[in-house]
Amino acid sequence: MSKEKSILVTGIAGYWGMQVANRLLQTPDVRVLGVDTAVPDKIPDGLDFIQADIRNPLLGDLLRAEAVDTVCHLAFTDSRRRSEQNFDFNVMGTIKVFGACADAGVRKIVHRSSTAVYGADPANPAFLSEAHPLHGSRRYGNTRDMVEIEEFCNGFRQQAPDILLTTLRFANILGYTAKTPMALLLQGRFTPTLLGFDPMIQLIHEEDVMGALVYAVLNDVPGVFNVAADGIMPLTRILALTGTIPMPILHPLAYWGTNTLRGTRLNPIRYIPFDLDYLRYRWVADTRAMQNELGFYPQYTAEEALREFAGHKRRHTHDEDEDGLTFDEERLRDTLERRRRQKERLVTTGEE
Repeated sequence: MSKEKSILVTGIAGYWGMQVANRLLQTPDVRVLGVDTAVPDKIPDGLDFIQADIRNPLLGDLLRAEAVDTVCHLAFTDSRRRSEQNFDFNVMGTIKVFGACADAGVRKIVHRSSTAVYGADPANPAFLSEAHPLHGSRRYGNTRDMVEIEEFCNGFRQQAPDILLTTLRFANILGYTAKTPMALLLQGRFTPTLLGFDPMIQLIHEEDVMGALVYAVLNDVPGVFNVAADGIMPLTRILALTGTIPMPILHPLAYWGTNTLRGTRLNPIRYIPFDLDYLRYRWVADTRAMQNELGFYPQYTAEEALREFAGHKRRHTHDEDEDGLTFDEERLRDTLERRRRQKERLVTTGEE
């Protein structure tokens, strides 16, 4: 009989933490513990919930007492604005979690990051490898904190070489459930863009984000990996596929407004859930390591993720039977195509 493995998920009351925990609970020989300062709205059967702050100095004692094998660190406060409070929770909290893991002898850590840590720049190569320097914008709260966390991870890997540390850098996450910057950009009828700029964009479906996190938890593949769906397309095509009408703004005016009108209702950044550079320049990540080393393949292509999002968007704004039937047909067609690709991959890899 195999020994039960204890996996602790931080940020369990948040969207990503709960989704990942629910999937892990369906895995045989796995015991799932969840930690958060907030109590989840609904604690699923089988989840061992512990109410605690990740910065609590007794976290190491908890990990040791529960013989935790793997920590999936998903406690992160999302915010556009830079905040010392969020910095303390996101960055200092991560440092304390990793330190507690090292002290308690935890074997593996998995955490979520973003390809935004590379930064958007006209000098970026066509594809950004995992070794590319991190020049992510420090003006945007989420990105600043993720860059700081990743810089800490670089040193942690050297200080604690016995811990298997896996960092997953996700492209723009899109789905009809998760409230992500890309979903916020596309959810309305209109969205601001920068006049004269049409950057190439990568996407990843929210289901594949959860799939990649669970895969990394259950498989020992340490390292840093870009995770994105097949298909790179310009922003204009993304807007067209989701029925979003662009409202072009002169980029000098947009940057001026961001700096001058900060904190007012006229600030254009209130309507653009990205640092402006990311809607201006290229930041496309290389995903060869995701396939060849991590061994993970997203189920959704970028276009399939967009079509599904667009279908839910139409149904939300038009409650018509005909539109619902069209959406259902498109969704089933994409589902059949995903299943066909998965079967072909299993045959190719000899897993079937």
